[in-house]
Amino acid sequence: MKKLLIISVLSLSFSAAFAQRFSDYFCDRTLRLDYIFAGNNLTQNIYVDELVSMPRWYGKRQHLAEVPLKGNGQIIVRTTDTKEVIYRNSFSTLFQEWLATDEAKHTQKSFENVFLVPFPKQPVDVTVELYDYHDRVSATTSHRVDPKDILIRKTDSIATMPYITLQQAADTSRCIHVAYVAEGYQADEMPRFIEDCKVAMESLFKHEPFKHLKDRFNIVAVQSPSIDTGTSEPNKGIWKNTVLGSHFDTFYSNRYLTTLHLKRLHNVLAGTPYEHIIVLVNTDRYGGGGIYNSYNLTYVNGPSFRPVVVHEFGHSFGGLADEYPYGDDDPMYFADTEPWEPNITTKHDFNGKWENLVREGKAGLIEGGGYLSKGVWRGYENCRMRTNEEPEFCMVCQQWLERLIDFYTK
Repeated sequence: MKKLLIISVLSLSFSAAFAQRFSDYFCDRTLRLDYIFAGNNLTQNIYVDELVSMPRWYGKRQHLAEVPLKGNGQIIVRTTDTKEVIYRNSFSTLFQEWLATDEAKHTQKSFENVFLVPFPKQPVDVTVELYDYHDRVSATTSHRVDPKDILIRKTDSIATMPYITLQQAADTSRCIHVAYVAEGYQADEMPRFIEDCKVAMESLFKHEPFKHLKDRFNIVAVQSPSIDTGTSEPNKGIWKNTVLGSHFDTFYSNRYLTTLHLKRLHNVLAGTPYEHIIVLVNTDRYGGGGIYNSYNLTYVNGPSFRPVVVHEFGHSFGGLADEYPYGDDDPMYFADTEPWEPNITTKHDFNGKWENLVREGKAGLIEGGGYLSKGVWRGYENCRMRTNEEPEFCMVCQQWLERLIDFYTK
């Protein structure tokens, strides 16, 4: 599936001068920051849209100023007086992926983006940075947030969408919160949605390292009903009225299934315990998409549902790149820049990736990956990130995923 994610990574960057205590700076609430990213392949801009206050914080409480992957962008929270970084997170966006398309050469577009940070006790300065495919800052904005601002919308009184807990983590204060969200399921189809969630969860925990680290995940299923069953298929002239407005044919790629309505998505999730999001789409048309530290979608009514939902979580949670070639067009990886994704390399700066496995003779450097047949290398011939037929993540991906889970939970 072409570009079912937009990510690219350096090495581990657990780089903080010292560790901050969560309670020194933050309340047990979430500050949701809504932005509009807009522009074309030459110029990009970031605009503040809305600020929202939500009960409870379900993200990390340690490594607050550190990121495990650089991502295609970062959100950074600083104190207003000393400018100390007290929170940082990295991400990727559909907007940045779109910038590599032909359309971005002659059209300007805007995209919604939503980020979650812990709610500050005092005024803070928030900076958002976007990076281009050569790891240069392409757009940035900074703005002050006063937690007493009367225009920060509170969601405490908004009715929470019904949800059930599928799995409770051994320690809910140090775990990874995942929410399944229903898309294209009518109200009377919710029992089948719950069963689909159980299949997806079972599939994920058959894969290492998720299998032996299962108790570090807290998983809920959010029952968000749609008026119509299914999802929109623009190339067939089919448009459905669904809760998230998802559709195939994203960027004119027929298997690319996404939603552009991120504010809708987070409105549906308001009041539920979540950080990482898996959207199950009630369709039998093959497809999906995953965006690092944002969300992923996958079709459910077909024989590849199980491998696809795991593959897409590899993107959205793990920051893993696709390892297959796809026509060599719209390149996002270049010889002068090392991808930030941990499972591919251009050999520009291989340090910190899987060179330990190469030294031990457990992995190699096999050309082809990141949609390109040349100039990008992966560690194994096959992997869950390359083909649906491969039953496991390769050792390179497994090693990274275990490091990432430890980062969030230890």
